[in-house]
Amino acid sequence: MADRRQLRPVVVGIGLTALVVLAALSVPQAAARPAHEIPVEPATGDFSGPTADGWSDVPQSTVPLSSAPSSVPNANDTTIERVHVQAARGEEQLYLRLQWHDATRDTTTDGPRTFADSVAVQFPVNESARPPIAMGGPTNRVNVWYWSGGTGSEELLAGGAGSTTRMANSTITTNATYQGSGENATWTVQYTRDLDVAGENRTTIPEDEDIDVAFAVWNGSNDERAGQKAVSEWHYFPFSGGPQGPPYAALLWTIAGVAIVSVIAVTAYGIRRTGEGMS
Repeated sequence: MADRRQLRPVVVGIGLTALVVLAALSVPQAAARPAHEIPVEPATGDFSGPTADGWSDVPQSTVPLSSAPSSVPNANDTTIERVHVQAARGEEQLYLRLQWHDATRDTTTDGPRTFADSVAVQFPVNESARPPIAMGGPTNRVNVWYWSGGTGSEELLAGGAGSTTRMANSTITTNATYQGSGENATWTVQYTRDLDVAGENRTTIPEDEDIDVAFAVWNGSNDERAGQKAVSEWHYFPFSGGPQGPPYAALLWTIAGVAIVSVIAVTAYGIRRTGEGMS
């Protein structure tokens, strides 16, 4: 009987350890992506529009959004909390698809208090140093791909808040759809840009280097415009093919390791207490 009582903590400890390991192994492989990475798939299917079949084979990343730090009135009053991003690269073009829920379809700007739903993708002009997230800086500017439900697409250049200028001869094309109703209503916007474009101050899409990217969304019915917007942190497209940042799988295994050590310590303590009780 004494031997069984001494073995009981060991059995319990082994069981708990097994559960921890199984929990770590059960995490899908997609979660093993490095933090802030947005995967880029080869564009092998049909990417002619935002609902084209090719997008069904492209993994989707959910990017959190929060109110942009800004001095404009009501800067903290934003409503879009996340945007879903997909990316595919063909031999000649880069395709991006952004989706977000918005219960109202705002596409007119013909009144003094009417604003359109909008979305923007921000890239560094020069990847040698990461620009400030808020529209870049004077010496490290950003190339912005902007779409508005009221005016369509524009290509912009910015070197800090309030410095945005429209670029001539935009190199991006956009196509957008709005589907559903109520809380499930969704904007889907596709951006397309040639990989090789001419002109200064346009982001070069590299073949073997990662590139930073950030996102912003405006909800027109909430009077969101200019600096009143929901924005992301910097993320990146892994064109280099190499990992960067802390992999989620590594973080999970670290947590599992700590849990295993804790279980072993508790088990050893239980065995010692059992032995003391029998002496």
